Amino acid sequence: MRKLHFIVAFLLALAVGLPVCAEQQGLPTHFGNWTGQPTPMWVETEATLSYVNIWEEAGRKQGEFCQYASGTAKIQASLEKYKDPTSAYEVYTAYLNPSMHPTTLNRTSAVDGDRMLVLLGSFILEVRPVQAISTEDLTTFVNAVSAHADPTPLPPIRLCLPKGFLDGTQKYALGPAGFQSGLAALKRDEFAALTKEAGFASKAEAIVAEYRNGKDSAGLLLIEYPTPQLAQQHLRHLEQALSPEAKQAGTTIERDASLLSVVLRPSSAAYGQSLRAAVNYETSVTWHEPKHTLTDPPWATMLAKIMIATMLFMLVAVVLGAAFGGVRVLAKIFFPGKVFDRPDQMDVLQLGLSSKRIDSRDFY
Repeated sequence: MRKLHFIVAFLLALAVGLPVCAEQQGLPTHFGNWTGQPTPMWVETEATLSYVNIWEEAGRKQGEFCQYASGTAKIQASLEKYKDPTSAYEVYTAYLNPSMHPTTLNRTSAVDGDRMLVLLGSFILEVRPVQAISTEDLTTFVNAVSAHADPTPLPPIRLCLPKGFLDGTQKYALGPAGFQSGLAALKRDEFAALTKEAGFASKAEAIVAEYRNGKDSAGLLLIEYPTPQLAQQHLRHLEQALSPEAKQAGTTIERDASLLSVVLRPSSAAYGQSLRAAVNYETSVTWHEPKHTLTDPPWATMLAKIMIATMLFMLVAVVLGAAFGGVRVLAKIFFPGKVFDRPDQMDVLQLGLSSKRIDSRDFY
């Protein structure tokens, strides 16, 4: 049976790796004093088969492999490729284990014995033995590979996990394979029944991690959905899928907008509640209203427009006044007493101090 595992793993490794460095696109043929040489890909008999379902779920593509030499020092580097950084992050967290330690590369990376894993966009770079290369050359190598990586950000849900989880226990899942693998790695297999109700077909994503603080311990599972409505719907399904033993052990599910938080078997209800309260998740509603940008013209322009408008108004007033007065004067010259100031239509108020009646024509 072990021999069969080896054969299947070897064939799978050949399917995802390139045989020579000359055909690579991600791994450089040279960096620093190091030169790449084609070499057969190494094979891990048991570990390869355990990740087959996750590789398929993450959309693993044809990878690259190369052996580098600088003097007597030699290293091997493999580059796994996935459809996007989110899928690569799922596989990367599946590779992690509590025995790994962070590196000083200021990147998402970990070291396990003589092997180093680095997540670079949609790539997972593996270098071994890491002790054979200096930190400076390793940084140059990683930067050269990173130049060809997808710069798309990693899934934001990873930032929702509260600080304090055990290194290597964080497991991100895009689908059932990653979800079940993460629960198995944390020895929480009793919650595998939640897989069908988690809603991965509805584009849900999940992350789980293990927490310990003195005598207190608990697992924290976060599941994020595209909408709050989907989160509420799957909340009811997940509550029904929980076993009576899990509920009795203190496992609870709560919803915050589109995020479900599941505290797995906390050592105490108080510790589980404090862990849930520390989840880094905030919601905000944004309303985009139409807006107009108003800009005032320069004061000199405004003053010039005011002066021009005033002069035009004065000119119109003079023209209209002259026209009205001119017509009246001409009418009185050529048609006296016929158009304006006709005697039969005029009357003058008088006090009657004299006996002579005032004639209105005497005024013109």
